[in-house]
Amino acid sequence: MRKLVSLFFVLIGVFGFSQTEKKIKKDSSYIYKDYIIFEGDTVVIELDEVAVLNKVKFKNDYDKRYYYWFRKKTIKAYPFAKLAAERLTTLNERLDNIDSKRKKKLYTKRVQKYMEEEFTEQLKKLTRTEGRILIKLIHRQTGVTTFDLIKEIRSGWKAFWYHKTASLFKLSLKLEYNPELIDEDFMIEDILQRAFMNGTLEKQVSKLDFDYMNIAAKRGNLIHVQKK
Repeated sequence: MRKLVSLFFVLIGVFGFSQTEKKIKKDSSYIYKDYIIFEGDTVVIELDEVAVLNKVKFKNDYDKRYYYWFRKKTIKAYPFAKLAAERLTTLNERLDNIDSKRKKKLYTKRVQKYMEEEFTEQLKKLTRTEGRILIKLIHRQTGVTTFDLIKEIRSGWKAFWYHKTASLFKLSLKLEYNPELIDEDFMIEDILQRAFMNGTLEKQVSKLDFDYMNIAAKRGNLIHVQKK
C-alpha cells in the first residue's frame, strides 16, 4: 500500500420542511410558518429550519448489510478528503501571494511533507475500498479529480505515473463523484448527510453542483448495491 499512500500526499430521505400554515395556541402566542407571533405585540422570532431525513430503504438484506459495512468505510475516508480540501484552499491562497515560481514550488513541497509526516501511518491502513471512496470524496470536496489535482500541482507526467501506479491496485485517480447517476455515490452521499446530521462527521460543503434532496426524492431513499 506504500505506493498507493503516496498518491494522496500530493494533494495536500429527503429533507422534510413543513410548508403548511399551522397555529399552535400557547401563552398568548402562536406559530405561523417559520415564525413565533406574540399576540398584542410586534415581536417576531424566526425559527431555525429543522431537517429530517426519511428512513433509508433497502431491496434486500444483502443491501442492508452492505450499506452498514460501507458506512464504516466512508466515515473513515471522509476526514482525509475534508483535510485535502482544506489544505488545497490554504495552498492556493498562499500561492496567490507568492510571486516567485521557485518559492511556490518550495512551499508546495513543504505542505506535502507536512501531510506525509502527519498522516502516513493512517493512510497506510486504508483498504482498496476506502481508497476508492477517498478518491471520489476528494472530487466531492475539491471539485477536481485526484488526477487533475496532481496534474495541476505537480505535472502531467507525475499525474500519469501516479495514475498508472493506482491502476495496479485496481483504482483510478480519474474517478468522479456523481450521486445522481452512480448508485455507490448516492450511498456515500446518503451516509454523509446522516452523519452530518447526527454529529458523527463535521460538515464541509461539496464543491460539486448537486441536490441531495431532489436525488433522494427521485430514488425514494432506496439504496441499491451492485454486486461485483
